[in-house]
Parts: sequence; structure tokens; C-alpha cells
Amino acid sequence: MIPRNAKIFVAGHNGLVGSALARCLQSNGFNNLILRARAGLDLLNQQAVADFFVSEKPEYVFLAAAKVGGILANNIYPAQFIYENLQIQNNVIHQSYANGVKKLLLLGSSCIYPKLCPQPMKEASLLTGPLEPTNEPYALAKISGIKMCQSYNRQYGTNFIAVMPTNLYGPRDNFDLQTAHVLPALLRKFHEAKVNGLAEVSVWGTGAPRREFLYVEDMADGCLFLMENFNPTKEQNENGEVFFNLGTGSDLTIKELVELVKETTGYAGKIIWDNSKPDGTPQKLLDMSKLHQLGWKHKIDLAAGIKLTYDWYLSAQK
Repeated sequence: MIPRNAKIFVAGHNGLVGSALARCLQSNGFNNLILRARAGLDLLNQQAVADFFVSEKPEYVFLAAAKVGGILANNIYPAQFIYENLQIQNNVIHQSYANGVKKLLLLGSSCIYPKLCPQPMKEASLLTGPLEPTNEPYALAKISGIKMCQSYNRQYGTNFIAVMPTNLYGPRDNFDLQTAHVLPALLRKFHEAKVNGLAEVSVWGTGAPRREFLYVEDMADGCLFLMENFNPTKEQNENGEVFFNLGTGSDLTIKELVELVKETTGYAGKIIWDNSKPDGTPQKLLDMSKLHQLGWKHKIDLAAGIKLTYDWYLSAQK
């Protein structure tokens, strides 16, 4: 167990993931969090990160800082996605080792798995086939992060682990239509269509791909669970078993998701499917057996989570 007064650095605490982690830690009695906005600590700056670790000496690190986005953003900014994510990970993971951090947890993504990965995707499927081209730069950075945790554990005896969440959503999500992931983008599109009285809403693709979604508060709870209950053995480090899938273990089609969003927002118009736009990976369902066997499961179902997220979005517009 982590002492409640331990110094914990949440990197990326202003984002969707990091803010949920900070809330989760605070609600569980952790009262010594180290939080830095980008203006106060640029994680791309190697020297700045080194100086921060020397001065603050965090005991535990949640590495949630990352450059993230949907299909459109990944297509437009591939160089930034691979450079910035590698740089952030290199700086934070290395300085955690150099400054004696007791434990680190790296947040990644389910896009690390091959495009045509057998479903549901098991942790053992990592590096068994080609990646989805639209998010390959981001995926390669996160795979490197997993291997960096494994390598530092093997060479230096550190206790660095990683989690690969499915599609996350919830309060403080990114609702920018140019860079958002599918669920927040849909919520905004349907809300604005309702407000503006539009007769129809156009949605990318065919609606056939299947996707899994995890409410971000459940994600944070799962991360804290792993930080307190999983320490890889020597054999697990040798085999690369330093990371866990984090999801619900169930999915739905994008068409079904769109209907849920339409119902939640109260939009009454027509849905038009733009088949000229890419669908992305046919299915991305995580195998949750490893984490379930440790004793953790999600609590918030998708319909309830979408309603909570929409309520937050409406409140943020005021």
C-alpha cells in the first residue's frame, strides 16, 4: 500500500486522464500531490525535468502526460505525436530512476496492438503484427514506453509498470472537433445540431466498427488499484509482463454508440453516414482477464457514463 502522505507526482494533471487520477488520489486520502501545469514544468525539456526531480524528490509517479487525439489529429500531426510522447516518457521515466522513485505507472493506449489483432486483445499480442497506420506514431511511442519500463526494471531493479486503457471519456475531455476522440466529438456534434435545429448530422464511416469505452473515473480507480496491488516479479520483467489492459471487457458498434449519444443529447434529426471517411480498426476489445483475476472491475456502465459526461459538458458551456 502507498502511504497516504507519500509525495506523488501526477504528470499531466490538467488533462482528462491526469485530472481523474488527481481526483481519485485526493478522494482516497492522498494529501501530498505534486502538480505542475505545462507553464511551470515543460516535460519536453530534459533539463527542466531533471531539475524538477532533484528539487521535489517525488516517491511515486503517475505518468499521464501525453499528446493525444483522434484519427484526424493523428493523420495531421504524426511527427509531433511520436516526438512529444517519446520525449516526455524518456525524460520522466529516466529521472524517476535517477532520483529513486519507488514506483511509476505509465499510461498508454489500446492502440499498441496490431490492427488485425485477435479479439479480445490479450497483453501477449503486443508486437505480433502491423499497427493501424492512422495512429502508428503514437502507438510506437507507447510501445517504447512499455519496453522502457521493462528494461529499467531488468537493468536497474526499478518498479515501473504500465496500463493500456481502452477508449476513455468523461469530465474534462477534449471536445474540439478537429482533435477529439469519437465519443466527445459525437456529443458536441449532436448537442450543437440540437441547439441549432439542424435536420441531420453527418458521422464518419459506416458505423460498423466495434469500440469499447471506459469512464475515466473507473480508469483512475484501476490505476490506483494496480499501483497498490501489482509489483512485477523477476520472471514477469523478463517476459515483458509489466503492463495491464484496462477496460470493461465489452464493446458496441459505432452505430449503437451514435444512437446512445443521440438519445442522451435529445437530438431528434436524421443521421447521415459518410462512407468516404475511414472507419479505422474494425474492432478494439480488450481482454480483461488478467486484471479481473487480480480483483478489479469497472463500476460505471456506458449509458450512465455518457450522461455524466454530457452533464459536465453542458455545465462547462455556462
